[in-house]
Amino acid sequence: MTYGTLPPGGYPATSKWLHWLVALSVLIAVPVGILLPYLPPNTPAQTGFYNMHKSLGVLILILMILRIINRLARGAPAPEPGLERWKRAASSAVHGLLYVLLIVQPLFGYWANSAYGATTPFFGMTEIPPMVDKSEGLAKQLFAIHRWIGITIAVVAVAHIAAALQHYFIDKDSVLQRMLPRALGGR
Repeated sequence: MTYGTLPPGGYPATSKWLHWLVALSVLIAVPVGILLPYLPPNTPAQTGFYNMHKSLGVLILILMILRIINRLARGAPAPEPGLERWKRAASSAVHGLLYVLLIVQPLFGYWANSAYGATTPFFGMTEIPPMVDKSEGLAKQLFAIHRWIGITIAVVAVAHIAAALQHYFIDKDSVLQRMLPRALGGR
């Protein structure tokens, strides 16, 4: 991702809110997605967890679209002064990959769910109708892709979190504080 015209410092409050809402949603959706195949079939628990997972997917897609709009409108602060060039490049690559994955993943989930022949709920408020006709073969392929994208998201997110913690505890710079709310020591 490229940087906007903001001077070095913290991200705008809207960027922070959207970041942490997406992070919380992903930190719930990924474990729920991992749990789904192990739930007893055709039970209220399975239905509830599936609905939660699908709703979180829709929410993540909405939040990511808002993040992109926010990023284009508000920009991002310049890189932390003194940050090595390779770390800036790695950070941009990881952030760009997360943005792409977090847009593509819910779309594949919705496409797979549609091919399975199901509607996509959104926290009990509405249901999004299927986008394609039912096709079990297509659904199976799309769910496999959805699963692999989810695994990739988990790996990249762990790397992202590890890098943020490295900046805070080892490098002792202010990279993490740029995204933290002021109440938690952020800029």
